[in-house]
Amino acid sequence: AIALRTGLPLIAVPTTYAGSEMTPVWGLTEHGVKRTGSDPVVQPRGVVYDPELTLTLPVPLSVTSGINALAHAVEALYAPDTSPLVSLMAEAGVRAMAGALPRLAAEPDDLDARGRALYGAWLCGTCLGATTMGLHHKLCHVLGGTFGLPHAETHTVVLPYALAYNAPAVPQALASLHRALDTKDAPRALRDLSVHLGAPRSLAELGFKEGDLTLAAEQVTGEPYANPRPVTAEGVLAVLLAAYEGREPTVSP
Repeated sequence: AIALRTGLPLIAVPTTYAGSEMTPVWGLTEHGVKRTGSDPVVQPRGVVYDPELTLTLPVPLSVTSGINALAHAVEALYAPDTSPLVSLMAEAGVRAMAGALPRLAAEPDDLDARGRALYGAWLCGTCLGATTMGLHHKLCHVLGGTFGLPHAETHTVVLPYALAYNAPAVPQALASLHRALDTKDAPRALRDLSVHLGAPRSLAELGFKEGDLTLAAEQVTGEPYANPRPVTAEGVLAVLLAAYEGREPTVSP
């Protein structure tokens, strides 16, 4: 945001695993609404990745910031402006991050695992910077900007349900995720990964109120945006309700 307003050059030294430092994306929350945009001026002139600087990052935040990165790669796989190169990077990023998180959760001082997580973050963030995000990111922007939910934890909870919603429309993206995660059910594998690592399971755990479900759904469907499956109020409400309750994600046509 400072780079956007001033034009000053930015050097990034990331100490979490979301990968956003590789993007020209900015986000500002004002008056309960999160606005996002893309501008080359906010992309760092250089990024320094040093696993040693992430050693003191608590395991819970290590996990949720890493799954935040996974969300970037997942949506890049079915973005309208994806490409074969982006797809390769997204699949590699998912594989790297999903493999690194259990290792660093078990051994927080494992420099190799933390280095692998930064590699995954770089790949996933680069994919975010090269493509247009869809329903998952819109859901998280509304939940964070309007309802004040924590960023990484919200991405972690929502991702399996947003993917399950879009799954019928994105067979190629699913095939990539199945390879990267070594599974036949990507939404469930992503949820199992986060649950196994002790991450929050539901929006209710994050403080979201059931009475706000309809308002959130209205905001998510209030403006058109790219998504592989049509975004309807009924569909979004179902996604939000499943995420609120933390139930098993299910793919339905």
